[in-house]
Amino acid sequence: MVKHFLQGDTSNISWAYQFIQATMLGPTIDDNGAIDEVTGMEACMHFLQMPYKLIFATIPPRRYGGGWIAFVVALAEIGFITYLVSNVATVLGCAVLLPQSVTAITLVALGTSLPDTFASKLAAEQSQYADNAVGNVTGSNAVNVFLGMGLPWLISAIFWKLEDGEAAYVPAGDLAFSVIVFLACSMVCFLVLGLRRCFVHGELGGP
Repeated sequence: MVKHFLQGDTSNISWAYQFIQATMLGPTIDDNGAIDEVTGMEACMHFLQMPYKLIFATIPPRRYGGGWIAFVVALAEIGFITYLVSNVATVLGCAVLLPQSVTAITLVALGTSLPDTFASKLAAEQSQYADNAVGNVTGSNAVNVFLGMGLPWLISAIFWKLEDGEAAYVPAGDLAFSVIVFLACSMVCFLVLGLRRCFVHGELGGP
C-alpha cells in the first residue's frame, strides 16, 4: 500500500488510508524510479492544504460503484466548498467595504480557482507539453460560463416565463469591469509566456 502511495497509484488504497495520505508527508518516486525528497516549500504547502485534503479524503475510493459514487460526492463537496468560500468572501468584502465586483474577481475567484491552479501546475510539470494544463483551465472556465452561469439563467428564464409570462431580466452590472480585468490579466500572461520563450527558451510544460 505504501508502494502504491509513493508511486502515485491510488486505485488500491482503502478509504481509511486516504486520511493517512492526506496528513502524511514523505518522498515520492518519479517515472525513472528516483526518490524525490520533500522540500521546505512542499512541506509548507502540505500543511496549508491539509484542511482541504482532509475534507476530500471523505470521498469514497473510486473502486466503489465504478467511480460514480466518488464522482457524485466529489461534486457535492466542491459545491459546498465553493458556497463556503463565496459566503466568507462576501462577508469579508462587506467588512472591508469592498464593492461586490472587486470581491468577485479577487477573493471569490482566487478561492474557487486555487484547486484548478494546483491541478494545472502538476499537469504542466508531469507532462512534456501543457495540453492537460491548458485543457483543465479552458474546460474549467467553459463549465463556469456555460453551466455555472448558463444553467441558473435558463432555470430563471423558464420560471419567470411560467410564473408571470415575462422574460427574466438580468442586469449587466459590473460585467464590463470584470471583462476588462480578465483581458488585462490574459495579455500579461501571454506576455510573460512570450518573454520566457524568447529569453530562457522555456515552454509551458515539463519540469
